[in-house]
Amino acid sequence: MPAAALPRGVQAVLVTSGQLRNLDPQLQVPPLLLANTLIAAFSRAALPRLAFPLLRHLLRRARPFRPDAFTFPPLIRAAPAHASAAQLHACALRLGLLRPCVFASGSLVHAYLRFGRVEEASTVFDEMPLRDLPAWNAMLSGLCRNDRAAEAVRLFRRMAGEGVAGDAVTVSSVLPMCALLGDWVLALVMHVYAVKHGLDKELFVCNAMVDVYGKLGMLEEARRVFDGMERRDLVTWNSIISGYEQGGQVAAAVKMFRGMRDSGVSPDVLTLVSLASAVAQCGDDRGGKSVHCYVMRRGWDLGDIIAGNAVVDMYAKLSKIEAAQRMFDTMPVRDPVSWNTLITGYMQNGLANEAIEAYGHMQKHEGLKPIQGTIVSVLPAYSQLGALQQGMRMHALSVKTGFNLDVYVGTCMVDLYAKCGKLTDAMLFFEKMPKRSRSTGPWNAIMAGLGVHGHAAEALSVFSRMQQEGVNPDHVTFVSLLAACSHAGLVDQGRSFFDMMRITYGIIPLAKHYACMVDMLGRAGQLQEAFDFIHNMPIKPDSAVWGALLGACRIHGDVEMGKVASQNLFELDPENVGYYVLMSNMYAKVGKWDGVDEVRSLVRHQNLQKTPGWSSIEVKRSVNVFYSGNQTEPHPQHEEIQAELQNLLAKMRSIGYVPDYSFVLQDVEEDEKQHILNNHSERLAIAFGIINTPSRTPLHIYKNLRVCGDCHNATKYISKITEREIIVRDSNRFHHFKHGHCSCGDFW
Repeated sequence: MPAAALPRGVQAVLVTSGQLRNLDPQLQVPPLLLANTLIAAFSRAALPRLAFPLLRHLLRRARPFRPDAFTFPPLIRAAPAHASAAQLHACALRLGLLRPCVFASGSLVHAYLRFGRVEEASTVFDEMPLRDLPAWNAMLSGLCRNDRAAEAVRLFRRMAGEGVAGDAVTVSSVLPMCALLGDWVLALVMHVYAVKHGLDKELFVCNAMVDVYGKLGMLEEARRVFDGMERRDLVTWNSIISGYEQGGQVAAAVKMFRGMRDSGVSPDVLTLVSLASAVAQCGDDRGGKSVHCYVMRRGWDLGDIIAGNAVVDMYAKLSKIEAAQRMFDTMPVRDPVSWNTLITGYMQNGLANEAIEAYGHMQKHEGLKPIQGTIVSVLPAYSQLGALQQGMRMHALSVKTGFNLDVYVGTCMVDLYAKCGKLTDAMLFFEKMPKRSRSTGPWNAIMAGLGVHGHAAEALSVFSRMQQEGVNPDHVTFVSLLAACSHAGLVDQGRSFFDMMRITYGIIPLAKHYACMVDMLGRAGQLQEAFDFIHNMPIKPDSAVWGALLGACRIHGDVEMGKVASQNLFELDPENVGYYVLMSNMYAKVGKWDGVDEVRSLVRHQNLQKTPGWSSIEVKRSVNVFYSGNQTEPHPQHEEIQAELQNLLAKMRSIGYVPDYSFVLQDVEEDEKQHILNNHSERLAIAFGIINTPSRTPLHIYKNLRVCGDCHNATKYISKITEREIIVRDSNRFHHFKHGHCSCGDFW
């Protein structure tokens, strides 16, 4: 039977089995064409194991059956690994089929970029004698996929310089790089380029422009592109909603979601992710429940991890941590991102212990390996509790996994060591970070660390280095600088930085910057200037601003101005008992006991409870947390701790310690006041540390609130009695107690 009469499928079997020589030479379809067709078909079907034997057979044949320019491109595109692509590259090069064939070279560019071999792809691209538009686009999109944003932009400029006109693929590839580089000028240039080349009506070009403008915070430009689009799809709506949500215009994001529904476009999971975040930022509990119900109606709560993670995150940001935990528990499948979201949620709600426990459960019971986000989520919990040993183990894990080179992990490590009192180690870690990865975050972290330890001069020196290295400061940078100036009483420098922020860098001050300025002026005794500063603010002062003034009034005993500050605070945040405590302490300090009684009456009338203070200390790799007052679950060493406290109190009294009962808000007998003061959380932690560590060992204590004046005074006495250095980190700064003195100089 002649081969020409065989069915096509049988011919394919003959070819793949190496029986090409058995085909009739009179075939109407040339054997090479048939082989190339089969190679292409097998390659498209992701069956390279069937295509490669054909190539080997052709290589053994003489002309005209030898491979030609059409043989290699589909094989290269189907290469399963970098080694296969490199072998095909060598083979095509040996046969002289590479340079004259733009298709083969373009396929190699695609393949190398697919395997992350950017340099090899660039070499092939540069050696192409003729580069068509698909080759340029292949190289551009490959660089983008491999996060080579700056190289992609340089290549686009080179393309334009060689007179090659781009198309929609070109523009859509370069636009996302503008967001990665934070280059709003380039985004505008690409927009003009799209208009000039008639690409501004292409749907996916417009989608890319809306997306990049949104990510760059250029929401007016994003909206103009959106309004000018003739047709919109799901990607369009998701991009504009996400842009508004990320830009903080959450009401506009919710409004756009309603517009999306009215236009007949059905939202997907990504839409709900943005909407859930917007609702959380609005603090809309009712909206949060609506989002959850919608997710349940669509069945996403049972079948989509992304939707489940978004709902967990939303409830956590709404301070509904129990609801977040319930949602998490009902998820049938959880990935590392799910755990990261829960851990971060605990931290957002001040539950560092629970965050650490969740991480331990993730490791022990779920068997999930931590990813970059896990490390970034857990490290702040260790920082807050002062769990240095556990944090160091996380540091070792980050080195083992290679995440220590990540800028976010590096920033958290700097923050950990600084907040755990290891400022030298924080500085060493910062200095070892590659300069290219030192974005604003690490600089801000080390400046904040220096500031809270009272090393303002060093913080200002670091800022000068940051400027010299060309890193632009942001809002957080100036919060760190102003706080450092406040801790050290550097008023003139603080004023200078406040002006620099606005004039030199064009950064609009936020409420926290104004709060830092009021705190700095107030601590320095310039209360009237601080008061005038508040009244001249272009934005409405919040509780942090008035709280800073009230704290300064307490320090300097200005009762009248303190009344004004407290009245504003009681209106803005009536349930924050801390402000009542400050006002009561101020009255007590100047002997106005009728004022003390009035404040206490307000507290009782509103049924307010003081925020529970806690302190932690890490001993033998275990973190022990103590709460002020009566413990819900007494510590196993409760009796020993109480005995040590009584022993310390007796020794302190013998060398001049006099308790300051003005820091006790309760109206109780003097003996009870002494008991309350002696059971403040930092004293419990100090006594525990003394019992469980060798003599003269430094103690590191971490407290969630500011140290009260009496505990600050008592700790100075304890450091003298025990001949220990006691390092206390409160919510505001570090206090290094040694030989009866504190590093803050009683300026806190």
